[in-house]
Amino acid sequence: MNDKVILVVLDGLNLKVAQDCLGYLNGLVEHKKASQYSLYSELPSLSRPLYECILTGVTPIESGIVHNNVTRRSLFESIFSLAQAQGKTTAAAAYHWVSELYNRSPYDPIRDRHTHNESLSIQHGVFYHWDHYPDEALVLDGEYLRQEFDPDFLLVHSMNIDDTGHKFGLDSAEYRNCARHADIILSNFLPTWIEEGYQILVTSDHGMNNDKSHGGTLVEEREVPLYLIGDRFSHSDISIQQTELCGLVCELLGLLHHKPFVEEALT
Repeated sequence: MNDKVILVVLDGLNLKVAQDCLGYLNGLVEHKKASQYSLYSELPSLSRPLYECILTGVTPIESGIVHNNVTRRSLFESIFSLAQAQGKTTAAAAYHWVSELYNRSPYDPIRDRHTHNESLSIQHGVFYHWDHYPDEALVLDGEYLRQEFDPDFLLVHSMNIDDTGHKFGLDSAEYRNCARHADIILSNFLPTWIEEGYQILVTSDHGMNNDKSHGGTLVEEREVPLYLIGDRFSHSDISIQQTELCGLVCELLGLLHHKPFVEEALT
């Protein structure tokens, strides 16, 4: 079975803050329209290494993307490369590091900010290079890509929660309210995506600490949410690893792959 998949990554979102502040997403869980799991990020709990982990299923220690300043293309098969090679359409509205990992590195904003190239792993992209790029604009970029190009796999990756955490820290009204705001933005689009039959994953790469940073082993830096929305998910009481998200998406897309995934997560 081949489904269309939307993966939403809310960068820097801590699990407890998600459980406390994402009213719409948790409402879907409460009304049995979604399931929520907790994931532990791989180490180091940094953004670029964990984009690679989520999208390839390879840990940072194995991938060599071990900090945010490793600027090169991925050496591993990703959801994007597997889908593109097997005739699927791919798209991403995401931070420019995603473009560097799977399309072209280094990122050239004039060349790469708006990408439409069938030969690339991410065929259609709207990339940004400002940490404060508004989440409203980012999700609109994703919806534009969805409506204009009808991708089989769409990544929507926002940065405002992480940016606010670096400015104010985990235990701050600003950080919590930024998470609430992201939830409101998603509530404007998720009902349509659900109605149109997409399989949707909402997660984060890493959390945040009170030092206004992340990268280490603290629970608040590593524990992140995973919301699964769609009729292909079993919504069972299971354990899922961050390295298994790539394989889960590949299964939903009907791709030939060798990525790890939890069979019990799917119907």
